[in-house]
Amino acid sequence: QVQLVESGGGSAQAGDSLRLSCAASGLTFGTYAVGWFRQAPGKECDFVAGINRSGGNTRYTRYTDSVKGRFTISRDNAKNTVYLQMNSLKPEDTAVYYCAAAPNIESAWRLYEHWGQGTQVTVAS
Repeated sequence: QVQLVESGGGSAQAGDSLRLSCAASGLTFGTYAVGWFRQAPGKECDFVAGINRSGGNTRYTRYTDSVKGRFTISRDNAKNTVYLQMNSLKPEDTAVYYCAAAPNIESAWRLYEHWGQGTQVTVAS
């Protein structure tokens, strides 16, 4: 049974930092790219960041424009975990954050096969 479990969400003030974790089990973690998505109330589920699957010497990442320079995605395959370090948080970062696994980095949520349950991030001004 595949499970992705997010943690690390919570409340923060503008300018603060949070680190989200996505712990995976039940799948060959290194063969999957992992993406972070977020969904604010009444809005669509939007791509935030992605990291490619393991293999080779190149770590490839992708970010949506609004988080470039503030968020960093990384993975520790020994721990089957992907992280999203979020710095300089803004109120507009408030959303439920989900991690998801797919064969390749994709910005379209429909292309991801496995999803976590989400973790709430709330940023006050």
